[in-house]
Amino acid sequence: MNILLTVAYEGTNYCGWQRQANGVSVQQRLEDTLAALTGVSVRLTGASRTDAGVHALGQRAGFKIEELKIPVEKLPRVINARLPGDIAVCKAEYVPDTFNARYDAKRKTYRYVYNNAQYPNPLLRNFSWHVPQRLDIVKMEHAAQCLIGRHDFTAFCASHGSARSHVREIYAADIKEEPDLVTLTVTGSGFLYNMVRIIAGTLMYVGTGKLMPFSSQPALWDVEKALRSRDRTLAGKTAPPQGLVLLEVTY
Repeated sequence: MNILLTVAYEGTNYCGWQRQANGVSVQQRLEDTLAALTGVSVRLTGASRTDAGVHALGQRAGFKIEELKIPVEKLPRVINARLPGDIAVCKAEYVPDTFNARYDAKRKTYRYVYNNAQYPNPLLRNFSWHVPQRLDIVKMEHAAQCLIGRHDFTAFCASHGSARSHVREIYAADIKEEPDLVTLTVTGSGFLYNMVRIIAGTLMYVGTGKLMPFSSQPALWDVEKALRSRDRTLAGKTAPPQGLVLLEVTY
């Protein structure tokens, strides 16, 4: 049988989603818990390999097992009783045997949070990027719209990414402002390594005046020019991981 989990976690204390030799991952915690619960080795396939410090509300992870003695609808409660408080299984469901949590994903939605207050907020330090300079939301919105559509996002990919193709499609990129907080929400067909964090860093550069959103300013670096150039050096810095949350994976 093939089972799909919906998982939420705070990534602060983990080296990322995927098992690694240099630290404890969310995947490892879940697999070890499932193995102790079922008595057999379990291998999870995650929809997204989030980085160290990145959080999730809607990560999806699938695994196959010959027999499950616990009713699938009760699985989250039983698993959560054995998990640390910074990881929780929110849902468990049966899926077809051919289903793959990673390769069958059609859309992923991420949220990035900037703390735009003058001074840091200690309560937000693990969940936002403190940017004390006032962000120009209108310019950030214009820049975000440049990214919508199907493009080669080489300029927004970390140099050591392993993807065969850098073509991805962005369906929506929205900026919202609240008191002392600015939120970027982006939905796409999929994302390259560090792509959302590079988008977030680039939009911060736009918001603080280091980049312009349009190529109508030929003397300045800008988002549209970076996108067309496929040159990573023309985009902004990679935003820190703690502001990023995987909100949803849809199939």
